Amino acid sequence: MSDSLPTLLLVLGPTGSGKSDLAHRLALEAGGEIVSADAFAVYRGFDVGTDKPDAARRAEVRYHLIDSAEPSEPYTAGRWAREARDVIDAIAARGRLPIVCGGTGFYVSALKESLPPADPRETVLRPALDAWSAGHPEAARKMLELADPVSAARIPPANRRYLLRALEILLATGTRASERARGRDRWARRWRTVHVGVLREREDLYARIAARVRRMLDSGWSEEVERLLEAGIPLDSNAFRAIGYREVAAWLQGLTNREETEKRIVAATRQLARRQKTWLAREPGILWLTPEEALVRTVALLAREEAERGRSA
Repeated sequence: MSDSLPTLLLVLGPTGSGKSDLAHRLALEAGGEIVSADAFAVYRGFDVGTDKPDAARRAEVRYHLIDSAEPSEPYTAGRWAREARDVIDAIAARGRLPIVCGGTGFYVSALKESLPPADPRETVLRPALDAWSAGHPEAARKMLELADPVSAARIPPANRRYLLRALEILLATGTRASERARGRDRWARRWRTVHVGVLREREDLYARIAARVRRMLDSGWSEEVERLLEAGIPLDSNAFRAIGYREVAAWLQGLTNREETEKRIVAATRQLARRQKTWLAREPGILWLTPEEALVRTVALLAREEAERGRSA
């Protein structure tokens, strides 16, 4: 790899770790723009529960791939990666530092690895698979383990969505999801990719998650969900898969109360954070930093990268 390649910064970490705050401060320090790698911040109207940057932050730093899709439309990792690559190219062309920020490891992998020409869409297969797997979850998992053991090992047992996706690819294309083209492709090789991650002790992370959930509930989350439902957004839409939204909807429907809703969202967010940590632990080359040192050390690292690039130019 040539040292003269432009730098692409990835700021990673589980939900609640403080990666978004670090990315924002780095963008201010290093003249960067942020590309959100959040699977649900792409949806318009889903604001409070996805903890999107507020108007003040967006006035300070330019954010991308936030509010870029309607709640009713599907949004895949492949689509995000294609759009993110275009955005990153444009940021670099403006002489700015592209900063990808997120905890969705699947999105990060899609960005760095070669992508298939398109995601197969089988309007007949998906409903049939969905209905069958709902009644036979163990059989669906066993089918994937037999047909594509590599994908089965990668997908957490509770992640039914990715399980169905792998089965759909297998049935629609005749090839295993794990055998689709992987590895750094031509686009990825054009960058000096720097990975930094925010690392917190478990109890600190869990306390931050609990505080954030309470803050979001106090900041109008239920009113937001009520507006979305009144606008006709169905509960089974992909956007409503974001953690907390269906729990808040159940509260609005009188099926639970505020206290129980908060507990359920905190528990689900903790589970997400654990899955993200497991996924990110497999990512090579991440420099894990504590919140206290992250800004200073990352700025210094970027300065060294820029100096090396200048010497190689």
